[in-house]
Order: sequence, then structure tokens, then C-alpha cells
Amino acid sequence: MDDISGLKSGSATGRRDLPVLGAPVPERADAARNRRRVLDAAARLHAERGIAGLNMDDVAAAAGVGKGTVYRRFVDKAGLAGALLDDRGRQLHERLLHGPPPLGPGAPGEERLVAFVAAYVEHTVRSLDLVLLSETGTPGGRLAKPVYGFWRLHVEVLLTDAGAPDPRTRAEALLAVLSAEQLRQWTQVDRRTVEELSTTLGRLGRALCGA
Repeated sequence: MDDISGLKSGSATGRRDLPVLGAPVPERADAARNRRRVLDAAARLHAERGIAGLNMDDVAAAAGVGKGTVYRRFVDKAGLAGALLDDRGRQLHERLLHGPPPLGPGAPGEERLVAFVAAYVEHTVRSLDLVLLSETGTPGGRLAKPVYGFWRLHVEVLLTDAGAPDPRTRAEALLAVLSAEQLRQWTQVDRRTVEELSTTLGRLGRALCGA
């Protein structure tokens, strides 16, 4: 998810430049199948154990591939965790650009923004330890990640569609509230549910669409 470019996509008010993540590097069919098996196995083990229990050897066994296959492709646990997060981000990206409305094209900007907030909260909480590692591992990590530029541009376009003034600043303000560290506080410390947060933060998204 390192490249971000423009994609023409329909919106409620006409055709707009929506950001698109760079396409994965082409690979052989057998390599692609093995990569998919490894990522699916890693996702299952991550759901059961969290990132602390994500072991490269166990992933290889669960995927039915040799250990060398996993180590050559992902190098270490950090590389595997990053690839898993990247894979999940691409799935959300695909739903934003090509899925049904209101998350995908075809609904007014305000409705799409509310749907985005709910999907983003679910996506981040599902992979919270992975996202936290990527956002806080280095100073300024959250803003420096290339994928942050994609989320910001997507939200900015939706706010523009909704007629919001200063859409860039409002997009950045919304994404700051949706940071992994803030969502960790709400879900793990304050014990607030994803459903509650999606509703409350969806209202915030609507408020940001206004003048």
C-alpha cells in the first residue's frame, strides 16, 4: 500500500478524483496461492492469539507450506504482521471504491462518510495491535504511513461532496479521532463497543459535513 494515485470514480455530484492504492506487485500463480494461504492462516492465528502469539513456524504449519516459504516471503513476524494489515486495508479499499453504497459509490457524500466511519472503526479495532504497532513504532508513524494519505484524501473527497468548508482540515480532524491509540482507549480501557463508537462517531462525521 505504498503508492497512491488518482482514480476516476462516480459520486453523488459527478465524477471526482478519488485516491487509489497502488496495485500489488505481479507474481507467479503458485506464489500468489502460497501468499494467500499464509495470510489466511496468519489471520486465523492472529484472531486466536493476537500479535504476541503470531509465530512464523505455526503460521507455516497452519498454511500447509514450508517454513522457508514463509521466511523468504515475509522475513520475520513484523513483516508478516505488516503484510496482514496491508491485506486487510486493501479489502476495505476495494469496498470503498467498488462496493455497494453507502460505503461504495452511489450515495451522497455525507452518507458515505458515516458508512466509512463505521467500516474504519471496525477495521482498526479488528487489527488494533497491528495498527498500533504501525502507528506508534516510530515518531510520527501514523501520519507518515502512505496509507494515511489514502484515508485522508478519501474523507476529504466525501466532505467536499457534502459541501463542507475546509474539507482537508476536517478530514484530518476526523482521522485524528479515529487513531488506533484513541480507539484502544475507548474499547479496551473504557470498554465501549464498536457499535456504540460507530454510532457516536458517525454523528461526528455528519456534524463535520455542515457549515
